[in-house]
Amino acid sequence: MQLDLNLLAALDALLEEGSVQAAADRTHVTAPAMSRSLGRIRRTTGDQILVRTGRTMTPTPYAIAVREQVHELLQQVQGVLAPSRELDLATLDRTFTLRWHDSLVAAAGPTLLKNVREQAPGVRLRFIAESSGDTPELRRGEVDLEANANHAPAPDIRTELVAADIHHVVAVRRNHPLTRRKTITAAQYAAAEHLTISRRGRLTDAIDDVLAQGGLSRQVVASAATEGAAFAIIRTTDLLVTVPELTASTAAEDLALLPLPLDTPPAAVYLSWHQRYDTDRAHTWLRDLARSALQSASD
Repeated sequence: MQLDLNLLAALDALLEEGSVQAAADRTHVTAPAMSRSLGRIRRTTGDQILVRTGRTMTPTPYAIAVREQVHELLQQVQGVLAPSRELDLATLDRTFTLRWHDSLVAAAGPTLLKNVREQAPGVRLRFIAESSGDTPELRRGEVDLEANANHAPAPDIRTELVAADIHHVVAVRRNHPLTRRKTITAAQYAAAEHLTISRRGRLTDAIDDVLAQGGLSRQVVASAATEGAAFAIIRTTDLLVTVPELTASTAAEDLALLPLPLDTPPAAVYLSWHQRYDTDRAHTWLRDLARSALQSASD
């Protein structure tokens, strides 16, 4: 069946006004045009919809029964085809899924959640862990917003740099032997035992490339999938872990932070989302809050 949505608008106006002329005025068409629409509605539904009783028109029992349903359907259609440009945060009821690097959740998550709760108490945030490989959840709409060090290359994924020039530091347990030195050299750093952080379990990273340029190498004895797990390990061992300063600042009370005696490229933080959300006002609002929280954490 070929359905004309204009008939839905005409039917709603006819049922509300009870008059062809009034319905025509309401929808900004001529009375003959509305009469033709009424004829098509009658043929489509098999019901007279409005019948003349003297000088007025009376809705049929069928018309009375479907009046509210027709009005609700029209509102739903209008909401789909002409979505409201206004965002009412006080009544917004939505769940956002955020796949962020665990260190970014620790550094900026509390601020983001606080601001979300203050502005839109009906919004819920789901922070989920990064996977061990590249996944298409952004494209499938299963993840609303990513935050990590990766610049997404896909043309349908938007990527925004929100923090740059984040330098690395060395995190160790308090009272680690290296904390008794005023400074540590690259050789002393390389001679220690190290822990890497890798979702894929890699035992080498960019630090090893920098050391190799200076004729040095280090001994990596373990890897951890997350920085939270890495910090738990180094609290009870003499291992070193090299992390962005933004990350380490969240654990400063429990760990000692030492300057990294190497020249390494600064880390960056990117926000990524699928292009379907470019004009989604609620998503834009969340991105603004996420951007602000991440930038504040990196200052």
